[in-house]
Amino acid sequence: MSSYKAPLDDIRFALFDVLGAEGQFQRLGFTDATRDVLDAVLDEAGRFTETVLAPLNPVGDREGCTLDQATGRVTTPAGFKQAYAQFVEGGWAGLTSPAEFGGQGLPQLVGVPLKEMIDAANLAWGNFPLLSHGAVEALLHHGEAWQQEVFLKPLVDGRWTGTMCLTEPHCGSDLGLLKTRAEPNGDGSYSVTGTKIFITAGEHDFTDNIVHLVLARLPDAPAGSRGISLFLVPRERVGRDGATGARNEVRCGSLEHKMGIHGSATCVMNFDGAQGWLVGEPHKGLMAMFTMMNSARLGVGLQGLGLSERALQNALRYSRERLQMRALSGAKRPDKPADPIIVHPDVRRMLLTCKALIEGGRLMGYDAALQGDIAEHAADAGERKQADAIAGFLTPIVKACLTEWGVECTYHALQCFGGHGYIAEHGMEQLARDARITTLYEGTTGIQALDLLGRKILQMQGVGLKGFLAQVTAFCEEHANDGALAEFIDPLREKTAQWQQLTQTATDRACENPDEIGAASYDYLMYSGYVVLAYWWARAVVAAEGSSHPQVFKADKRATARFYFARILPRTLAHAAAMESGVAGLPELPIEAA
Repeated sequence: MSSYKAPLDDIRFALFDVLGAEGQFQRLGFTDATRDVLDAVLDEAGRFTETVLAPLNPVGDREGCTLDQATGRVTTPAGFKQAYAQFVEGGWAGLTSPAEFGGQGLPQLVGVPLKEMIDAANLAWGNFPLLSHGAVEALLHHGEAWQQEVFLKPLVDGRWTGTMCLTEPHCGSDLGLLKTRAEPNGDGSYSVTGTKIFITAGEHDFTDNIVHLVLARLPDAPAGSRGISLFLVPRERVGRDGATGARNEVRCGSLEHKMGIHGSATCVMNFDGAQGWLVGEPHKGLMAMFTMMNSARLGVGLQGLGLSERALQNALRYSRERLQMRALSGAKRPDKPADPIIVHPDVRRMLLTCKALIEGGRLMGYDAALQGDIAEHAADAGERKQADAIAGFLTPIVKACLTEWGVECTYHALQCFGGHGYIAEHGMEQLARDARITTLYEGTTGIQALDLLGRKILQMQGVGLKGFLAQVTAFCEEHANDGALAEFIDPLREKTAQWQQLTQTATDRACENPDEIGAASYDYLMYSGYVVLAYWWARAVVAAEGSSHPQVFKADKRATARFYFARILPRTLAHAAAMESGVAGLPELPIEAA
């Protein structure tokens, strides 16, 4: 069985030494977010995830969820419901929500380590409260005053949970094809009819009510994505006065049988004239939904990070215990019949790859959340605008790269176990199976790549990229004369220059042939992710050297940064070459079978 220990030392390093979170929070007006408060939050989050959630991870995988076809009710695995009750009692549901609706009003960045720890401890359980945060964000930005009053308070305190209902059997990412319809009832509410699939936590036994945010078409809706509206559809009817009524005409038709996350209820939801309430303006539902979607995409990126962390912890432990063969350079443990496998170079390669991607990825993901806080709360309008652009630019990179690296890291960790990793006893195969979904839901890696290159670079003229590059350039200039950092600063400068060149080439080619966007997008995204990570590793070395951490900690950061620059950053060469080949390097395949 795999175990989990919250990596609080490295989380604190990321927050306080590298990102300067305490000072940032005070500057943004979060006067209650002091170091003492933040340390207490981290300690208690570590305790909850280690002792309550982590032991339930294999239980959820083994038992899964069950559906009562007669009632449409779902029962979650043993212990899940009780764990959620402790989650609510501890105030975790509203940690970063506004105090006016019952939350604790802490910055979004404070919720990020909690999310990482939850997903490392028990990804399937973490899916149940995951989308409530996005539902809260959607209502805060787009809901009417009465909707905020009636729905936000129970969502914030965890008495209710939220879902996001987009996908239908015939359409996934192409939401312009959706058929779910909503017709006015004459009393301000709407009758919503349609079927949604792959709905995470669409039905469960945690709470008295579940609030579905559903995309549907009004009778006068124009065709395509411009004709989509967003509706609040609660499982139990809710009036404008907040009174809860009878069961709404929405139920779970079936549960998906999945490769992983068995403890998470992935539902087919049938809406048969269910009462719903319009959120925002008619035909403007995508705008409101993407407020929720962007929150979810950052959250899913953290899922990849959390799974990677747990996988590495167990692979390290096993690699120190497992005795097999002697080191090629001579016995390292002559008192034992063989050496531990951690002495073998290829095992070190796998472990260090995970370590470099996790510790650098943590900084990348946390910074995206910090940019969101700055975009919401900075006093200066110009700073808010730039932070918003950078946050939007980083979102597809964080979602795609942290999940792709999550698949890679769980693979490497399982590989360290050899055949023992393939059997269920050690829990590694569950982590590998669970990680696979993260690259798929809330937009596949390909969708993130198109969002980055097609929307954030071409449509928005790369404003977020320019803002981020300005930060990198300023950092490089600040440390240009530091000889001890030259091994990081020089290649970082080289890669950012190439990044700008590749961006320009992709833009020029897209003007001649739109297919060039799709041909370059995946490699452009991954190239971007590796350069962003190089920046954060260089920042980590500077922060470590200037900190009060022990010398062994500082040496570890520098050694891991060297490994990253020497062994992982060169992956950019392959991605650059693939981009250079253009659409000509992708021969067409026949649409019809021969």
